[in-house]
Amino acid sequence: MSRIDAHHHVRRPAPSPSATHGPAPSPGPGPRRRVHAWLDAPGTAPVRRDFTLEDLAPPGQAAGVDRTILVQVLPDTGETEDFLTLASTAGTVAGVVRWVDLPSDRLPRTLDTLRAAPGGELLVGTRHLVQDERDPRWLSRPDVRRGLRLVARADLAYDLLVRPHQLPAAIDAVRELPELTFVLDHPAEPPVATGEMQPWTSLVRELAALLNAFCKLSGMVTEAGRNRWSVATLRPCADVVLDAFGPERVMFGSDWPVCLPAASHEEVVGAAEALTDGLTEAERSHVFRATAERAYRLEERHRRGRADDAEAVEAVR
Repeated sequence: MSRIDAHHHVRRPAPSPSATHGPAPSPGPGPRRRVHAWLDAPGTAPVRRDFTLEDLAPPGQAAGVDRTILVQVLPDTGETEDFLTLASTAGTVAGVVRWVDLPSDRLPRTLDTLRAAPGGELLVGTRHLVQDERDPRWLSRPDVRRGLRLVARADLAYDLLVRPHQLPAAIDAVRELPELTFVLDHPAEPPVATGEMQPWTSLVRELAALLNAFCKLSGMVTEAGRNRWSVATLRPCADVVLDAFGPERVMFGSDWPVCLPAASHEEVVGAAEALTDGLTEAERSHVFRATAERAYRLEERHRRGRADDAEAVEAVR
């Protein structure tokens, strides 16, 4: 069975002005170097280096992954342009989820510009780092809601990156915008480390009751940390997600390379396989492929791209 990794990143960090050490450089294709300030924190040395598609290829191939969704890292339009260009030359990237400034009056023009840029046909979704917003009701702001409606009109999905206390506002947004497909990332930082399942469980179930919401089975090892997670500690949260959304609305994501301080790519894939071992083969095919295809409309976009190519060839004739 072919698989889709519905959530991973690439990065080539540049030294920040406050850094006393720079990232380990590596040659080869990738996004332009940008400052990732969080890499200056203690304990980040193992991941203070470049991570490219070439680095992901071996573990991805070993796991049976033949397509991926590349997700934004920084709130930077330039990064998005780099990702789209990179994706257009990489046969494995099926789509890009980019950062957008949702409240901006320039959002319609920005979306049009990116769609027309090299690789623009691979733009499948948008995301903002809502988890870093101090206002727990940020998603309820009128200018943010206006931006979400524009994302829907642009035929894109929206990835929700939120913490548990921000879920009520996320639920309201999903309920009030049924025309927009929402995808919950890492499922809102579940209580893997503490095991305190409420109110997270109730909120996730409330969100899952809205049929325009999907969820990624991703990021949970990071919530627990190295040497503090096991399949047994992940299972209560994974079971809530699978039961609430159903396999038809859950998709696997490695969250590579963010996962690496807690688990290798191989370990993350192994955990996902173990957490879904109670599903039928058809249900697992949703989690590891079909759900991502449907949420990000990959097959439809692929057919549309082929039709556009055919029209371009005919126009040349």
